[in-house]
Formats: sequence, structure tokens, C-alpha cells
Amino acid sequence: MSRTDLTRFRTMCRQFRWLAVFMVVSVGALLLLMYGVAPGILMARGDYAGTPSLWRTEVIRTLPTLFYLFAVWSIGSAMGQLAKGRLIQPTLVSALRRVGLSLGVGGLLSVFGITNLIRIIEGGRGGWVYFDVPGMTLGMIGGALFLLAGVVEQAGHIQAELDEMV
Repeated sequence: MSRTDLTRFRTMCRQFRWLAVFMVVSVGALLLLMYGVAPGILMARGDYAGTPSLWRTEVIRTLPTLFYLFAVWSIGSAMGQLAKGRLIQPTLVSALRRVGLSLGVGGLLSVFGITNLIRIIEGGRGGWVYFDVPGMTLGMIGGALFLLAGVVEQAGHIQAELDEMV
């Protein structure tokens, strides 16, 4: 990779990092506003029309979003490390593990956890599994990324052994 290509790559990594930070902060702020600040203000004014059970249900429905945002944050963090010149292989392994785990947990929570938590809150109404194709897809991709992290890590170890032999 030429010096110009490396500089361009690091610049793009820096830009992507800031895009990830912007996304996490903006979506996180909107979630906080929707589920924390706005209901609090409405309750203080006496205008809140919902029930605490309804509020808890809505907060539970957004739990996978927190895991997905952590995945985006992890990608942004990895891009920031690459922009600073950190080696690609260890950065990639760490990012794949964190992103895979957070997408997997978010997907599992979306398909199995939310419906059952809401069943507990609402006294047994609803199904056992929510047929959430995007959640299933993200869960599967997360699992695959987590497994690929192990392969990339093992390849790094093998490469290090080969480098020692030469």
C-alpha cells in the first residue's frame, strides 16, 4: 500500500469513526428524550396519559437498539484505532468479537427476550417468540462475525509462527 493510499485509508477511517459517533450520540439522545425526558416532563406537568406498565413495555421494546448502537460504537472505535495507525489484525479481531456479540445478543433479545419480558409485565398476554426477521438476521450475522473473529485470530497466530520461522 503506497503512502498516499495509507493516508487516504486513515482519513476515511477517521471520517467513518465520526459518522459512527454521530449516529450513536444522535440516536442515543433521541431514545433518552423519548423514554426518559419527555415522559418525565409530562408526568411532572400531570399530562402523562400512559401507565407505568405501558412505559416499561416501550422501554423494553427498545432494548435491542442499545446493543445495535454498541455494535456501531465498536465499529467506530475500531476505525479510530486504525486511523491512529494500530495494526489491522488485532483491531479487526477485537471489533469482530464486540460487534458479533452485540448483534447476536440484540437479535436474540429481539426474537426471544422482548416478547417474554412483556409477557411478564402484562400478566401472560402475547406469544413466546416474536417472528422478527431483521432481528433473526442480525443475530445470525452477529454469531457469524463472532466465529470469524476466532478464525482471524488463529490466522494471526499462524502468521506470527511463520514469520518466526523465516
